[in-house]
Amino acid sequence: MSILESETQPLTSSSTNDQTAIAELRAAFAAQRAAFHTDRYPSVAERKARVGKLIEMLLSHREPISTALSADFGSHPVPASDLIEVLGPVGRAKYVLENLEDWMRPSAREIDPAMMGTAQAYIHSQPKGLIGNIVPWNFPFDLSVGPMIEMLAAGNRVIVKPSEYTPASAELLQEMVEATFDPTLVYVAVGGLDLARAIADLPWDHLLYTGSPNVGRQIMQAAARNLTPVTLELGGKCPAVLTPGSVNATNVQSIIGTKTVKNGQMCISVDYCLVPRAEVDTFVKLSLDFMRAAAANYSQSPDCTGIISLRHLDRLADMLQEARDRKSLVVELEANGRTDRATRRMPISLVIDPAPDLRIMQEEIFGPILPVVPYDDVDDAVAMINAGERPLGLYVFGDAPASTDQILSQIVSGGAAVNTCAIQGALPSLAFGGVGMSGIGRHHGIEGFREFSNNRGVVVRGAGDHFDAFFAPYAKAAAIVKSVLG
Repeated sequence: MSILESETQPLTSSSTNDQTAIAELRAAFAAQRAAFHTDRYPSVAERKARVGKLIEMLLSHREPISTALSADFGSHPVPASDLIEVLGPVGRAKYVLENLEDWMRPSAREIDPAMMGTAQAYIHSQPKGLIGNIVPWNFPFDLSVGPMIEMLAAGNRVIVKPSEYTPASAELLQEMVEATFDPTLVYVAVGGLDLARAIADLPWDHLLYTGSPNVGRQIMQAAARNLTPVTLELGGKCPAVLTPGSVNATNVQSIIGTKTVKNGQMCISVDYCLVPRAEVDTFVKLSLDFMRAAAANYSQSPDCTGIISLRHLDRLADMLQEARDRKSLVVELEANGRTDRATRRMPISLVIDPAPDLRIMQEEIFGPILPVVPYDDVDDAVAMINAGERPLGLYVFGDAPASTDQILSQIVSGGAAVNTCAIQGALPSLAFGGVGMSGIGRHHGIEGFREFSNNRGVVVRGAGDHFDAFFAPYAKAAAIVKSVLG
């Protein structure tokens, strides 16, 4: 499989336009490299001004962003566009502005005065240089502008490659950035697969990719040729565990409500749910009650986000049909729910007690399907999760902290939440990222600033040290060793 060709990428391939885009990309890369060499350490004021421009850019394009998302998804709720794709990164930027000056200050480290005298040691964060960001289709603005906030705050220059699946959003982002920044600071490269390959092959100072593990492997292979450090946000099958007695209306609302965000097309959405066997019927009833009260005509309403493409829609339909063919119980959460191919809207369905070899249990679903897996003992539920890859998100429900803490301690995941879902990915102050197959590295908040910085250790020599003990002849070193070890 060639770089970036996978189930998450469109079937269209290279074109003359891509070759033009590649030439422009390389020119922009060279121009940014030259510009960085003349401005290697922007001041606090310069960095704050750049982050502030992102806030202005998003707020002034609120309506065009909503229009572009609707064009790309077939249907996209306007309030969700405002809340997630505009106010989400705006809040992230404001948090960075409040804390940037502190983050940029040298961080002192302890020394041994008996050996080091009055020397000082500290960590100094300096810009890495040029950073690339290959953006997925599900959150075209949040996942392009969001990481850019910390990249610019760390003093870097940035090139963004939006997904080909969201052409309206990609073109709008390009227009927004061109009107806001000089291309030697921020540049948006719009194109297809050949352009994505070209981006992965460039000698970046850091590269961020958000998408599937299959493509993440290819990104890492390409980056390795230049020893480019990478941050990979890769998703996976994020489980929710309901401990005995925790199947109630509030918790079910959290789980099913999370599936309505982008209609399940979110890397930290609940991918499957582990429920005590005796409480499965209650879970199903409460799920039906919630949708009946909150969104009775969900799949036919403007609150339902369309599936990104007919190809993805057909994949989800095939997964559901496989479950039906294998005699799994499929419960649609709408009395009159239907799939509309024109807008690509699809109702939410539960699949009860699916066989473990079904596609919905083997692949990340990324849509409005929720497998409900009964369990008899919490240890069995934990063992099932640990038998798979480490998830990006883990959700544990229960009123007993000792029980929920025990589950959290037994499962390694990128992030986690207790008695709620996915909110860990929305907090500007909280590091976000995966582990193992679900990703490498962190962004958001101070961890994002550090991820996109070269955190350099510095020593400033003072007086009264014994540095010369490290030099030949080693008589002084022998005396120091004898005094310590006897």
